[in-house]
Order: sequence, then structure tokens, then C-alpha cells
Amino acid sequence: MKITENITGARQMFKKFLILSAVMAIISTAAVDAQEVKVIKRLTDRNPTLMYKDITGNPELAKLIQSDLKYCGWFDLVDSGAEYFITGAAAGNQVQMVLANGNGTTLFTVNSPITQNLRTAAHKAVDAILKKKFSIAGICSTRIAFAGETQPGKKEIFTCDFDGQNILQLTNSSSLSVEPDWIPKRDAIVYTLYMKRFTDIVELDVPSRRSRSLAQFPGLNSGAAISPNGNVMALILSRDNQVELYIKSFAGREFQRLTNDISVEASPCWSPAGDKICYVSDKSGRPSLYVIDSRGGASVRLPTVGTEAVSPSWSADNKIAYSAKSGGYTIAVLDLSGKEPGKTVVNAAGDWESPSWAPDSRHVVCARKLGGNSSLYVIDTWTGKARQLLGGKMNIVLPSWSGIK
Repeated sequence: MKITENITGARQMFKKFLILSAVMAIISTAAVDAQEVKVIKRLTDRNPTLMYKDITGNPELAKLIQSDLKYCGWFDLVDSGAEYFITGAAAGNQVQMVLANGNGTTLFTVNSPITQNLRTAAHKAVDAILKKKFSIAGICSTRIAFAGETQPGKKEIFTCDFDGQNILQLTNSSSLSVEPDWIPKRDAIVYTLYMKRFTDIVELDVPSRRSRSLAQFPGLNSGAAISPNGNVMALILSRDNQVELYIKSFAGREFQRLTNDISVEASPCWSPAGDKICYVSDKSGRPSLYVIDSRGGASVRLPTVGTEAVSPSWSADNKIAYSAKSGGYTIAVLDLSGKEPGKTVVNAAGDWESPSWAPDSRHVVCARKLGGNSSLYVIDTWTGKARQLLGGKMNIVLPSWSGIK
């Protein structure tokens, strides 16, 4: 799809190679087919069953906690025969929850604050349960940023809670605001702003909506990904009419070119330690994944499934989710630790694009394009379950899952 009539040669080069991290999507308000999604999975993994016995003292909070327990993806809620039970009580500014096993033996008690925003209170309460039970940071207090088309040819940045609720529109550019990426440990994002004659990387503080340009070099500025320590960003520039991978100081203008060839690069993401960057390049003749040291040096091509591999996302436990072309596009996972085969694949109609890991290193959010519609899905890479997060009212693409602040 055409971005603009007046576009630089570098943008034309990039447009040709936008592949699945592209900023375009077709607009439709039709509902997405609620077809079962199957995932190749580890057969020994399943969720423990949980019976929610209610939390007294605050019916609204109790309902929100039950919903979070359902959607967090770490328990299967049942009405009887559960392996675990949750009971509790809300009083004053605190909710106390008790997790017991099937025979009624208390395993642990969690106390969590009740804030004025009951959704926030419920998220924190369930995250406290998850941390105590599974030793994970949580998932309920996270948010997901995405690009949604507000009118033909125009996209804005939105966010929602992990369960698809509490949707907020963050930008109003009347242009193309796309490719959001969360800044670690902050309630802020960076995104690519496509205007008629330029592209910029923009930082946006979510609470205040204040924004500033971080990269506005001549030519293309796109695909920014912030390092885990928040000090550096990887991005794609075309300063000399070649679309290449760079790193740049987050606060200043210092930058370093990491690639230098006639191929086109796209979609960088950082390793958990911040010492490596995975990105897409077509130097093998087709879009493939490569890893390079963040200080520079030779790149290494990763073994992937399908004829193309694009849109990588690097998890906290060293797995890379990506979109693999095998007829259509599917979601696959490469375990860099070598503990598991790298073949977690969605088997369902449509194109599955732009995965982004949750901080629990288990769930990914991605865009599913089917029948002219694009919606967001959350895939559990352990159990094979998937659920539609958002879709129907507008086409949604390029999701980014926040970390835990």
C-alpha cells in the first residue's frame, strides 16, 4: 500500500522490505472468524486447575480478580475437582487472598493493597499470587501498545490492559503512527511517525502525553527498539540511501552503524542482557533472522522454519518468537538455550504477524490477518491455547507487550 506520493528514495527501499513488520493493514470493522487455533506445544505442560471461591467485602474487586485469574493464562478455572482453591476478604485498604490445595491445606497467604482504581488493585493482587506460586513477575499489571487504523490510510498508537480492556488512544497525528515499543521500567513508548516528507522516531510519555523526537536523520528513521537498560536504542536508518541497522544514544545524537552492505535491514530487538540484537535482513536472498553484537562485528544467521523469518521478539528467558512464512505466515519460536525444539507454530487460517513476548516468557501477543481484517491474539506457547484480545472495530497491527514497572 502506498504511504505517500512524496517519498524519498530511501523510504521506497524500506517500503519494499517492510515485510511483516510493515506499518500497513487493511481497514475493516467485520468480526474475525472465531476459529480454533492450534499450536504445536510441549505435551507435558498443562495449567493447574483452580476453583475461585470468591473474595468477600468488595464484590466489584472480587469480580475483577476472578477475571484476571481467568485471563492470566496460568490457571484453568473450574467449578469442581480443582487442584487449588482461592478464598479471601477485602477490608479497608487491603485484600487478603489464601491459596489452598485440593484438600483444603493453606499453601500461602497474600496481602495486596486496594487502590482507588480497582482494576489496578485486581491486577496487582493476581500478580502477587502468580509471583508467590510460579516465581514470575506477573502479567496482569502489563499493558499492550498497538497501532490501530482510525481512518483509511491513517494509524494511531493505542494501549490496552493485558485482557484487552481499558483501551486508550495515545496519538492523534492524522498520519501514520506505528511500530510502538515500550521503554523499560517507564510508562512511555517510542514509535515511528510517518509524515508526508519525513519519518521520525518519537518518544511519548503515556501519563502526560508529552512527546519529543529522538531521531530525525535525513531519510528513514524507523523500527526503534530500546535496550533493556534504557540507555540505547536500535533503529533503522537510511542516512546514505542504504537501509541499515544502527544503535543510537537514547538521550543524545551519538550513533553507530552496525551493518554495512547492499541488503536491507528491519525489525531489531534486544537480547535480555542487552549485549546482542536480533534483526531481519535479506542478504541471503530472502528475509531471515540474524544476531549481531550490540558493539558491532559479524552477524550470525539463525536457523528458522519456513521460507522467510521476520518480526523477531526476544523473551526474558532467551527465546525468539518470529513470523515464519510457510504458505501463509505463522508464529514460530526458536529456543536459543537449546532446551526445546524451535518449532512452536500456529496452525490456523490467516497470516500471523509481529509477535511480542509478555514478561512471563510464556505468552505472546500478535496480529492475525484474516479475510481483510486484522486483530490481536494472545497465544500461550505452553498449552496451545489462544484467545482473541481485540478486533472487529478497527484493524490492529504491530503490538508491543510492556514489561513490569
